[in-house]
Amino acid sequence: MAAKDDESMLAFLKREISVGLSYQIYKDCQQVLTQIPDNQSKAHKHLVGGIKFGLGAFNLMLSLMPPRILKLLNIFGYSGDREVGLALLHESASETHINNILSLLTLLFYYNYIYVAFGVEKVYNSATEDLFLVYLKKFLNCVIFKFFHACSSMLKGDFENAQLKLQECIFTQNEWKQVHHLCYWEFIWCHILLQDWRQAYHYANLLSQHSRWSKAIYMYSKAIILALLPSDFVKSASENMNSLFLKVESLKSSSVPIEKFVAEKGQRYGTTIGWFTAQPLLEFIYAWSGFRVMSKKNELISSWLSIIDKGEDLLQENPHKEYGTDDISLLNLLKGLCLKHLGKYSKAEYYFNRVIQKEKLLKYDHYLVPYTYYELGILHYLKGDYARATKNLDNVRNYKDYSKEARLQFRTHIALEQIAKEKMT
Repeated sequence: MAAKDDESMLAFLKREISVGLSYQIYKDCQQVLTQIPDNQSKAHKHLVGGIKFGLGAFNLMLSLMPPRILKLLNIFGYSGDREVGLALLHESASETHINNILSLLTLLFYYNYIYVAFGVEKVYNSATEDLFLVYLKKFLNCVIFKFFHACSSMLKGDFENAQLKLQECIFTQNEWKQVHHLCYWEFIWCHILLQDWRQAYHYANLLSQHSRWSKAIYMYSKAIILALLPSDFVKSASENMNSLFLKVESLKSSSVPIEKFVAEKGQRYGTTIGWFTAQPLLEFIYAWSGFRVMSKKNELISSWLSIIDKGEDLLQENPHKEYGTDDISLLNLLKGLCLKHLGKYSKAEYYFNRVIQKEKLLKYDHYLVPYTYYELGILHYLKGDYARATKNLDNVRNYKDYSKEARLQFRTHIALEQIAKEKMT
């Protein structure tokens, strides 16, 4: 085991030295630029734009490293400033050179995926959106731009336009099937969030048949959606929900971190009864930041809150002997989350505290308490109470060895960093 650890550390150090050398080359090029007279030649513009792209991408990437890795990187003198990185990428994307589109795509990926999963509440950047609209007009039939247009529409709560753009993305080309699969995944989320279970199942089924990215997640998606469909549809689809749940474990790989979580949940829901039918889906939505995506549409959040209320009533009437506290605590966390998005902070805090009060009674879902501390911290951040926000976020660091730990530690690091910056301004 020690030899393995030494090999892993050595491999890590080699990679970081390689990254550092690449980063240093860009910094050296930037230094050289200060000694070259500014001119308007194409070569000079390409050089300047390329350096801004490289430095911007490296700053952004290094700033997004998990805290534990950041400490190691700092030993080698590597550090990244997120704001500097984003500013450089925006400058690069705004100028005419061979790397401007790469700069824009980096920004689009960051704001549509990374920031949605790990950022602090604000979802989209207006300056990047304005720049993106310029490119959209210039490249009307670009499949990648159509795809990101759909993603940005979802983040604004315009799910109908998102679906329209995804259809256009599919019809525009037929060579890159992987692009179709990306669209199917986004379609699943559009239909799930709009509670159109049949269409959500349709796209989950397509992915399970044709995509190789994560068979475990696709199988689990089918099962959790199937739980909400009427029995006649399930019969016509010739599917068995319990069988689908139990298959997830065998499809798990080591390359997708969340697969461990869905495999454990697949075993739980495939071998037990008495759980609320929407419960696995609600948990899955939370794991993929779905409530945050819906946050622009209060009516959607309110609709999901009604589903959670119904589930809470059912579970309290017939609590599961073994999983009862875990199940109710999950719904309390999600209820608090919905109320937070609706601006009902006092009520949200009440339900978050109910989860924390039940900590010692939880048997399996120990991740609920640290995640609740995180949500409580963000709630106080939104209220402008940075002291209480910091206190709750610091509590997250007291927990170890729970599901999706690395993701939450990263989110907490980003949130605390944001609070520290706002305190200084």
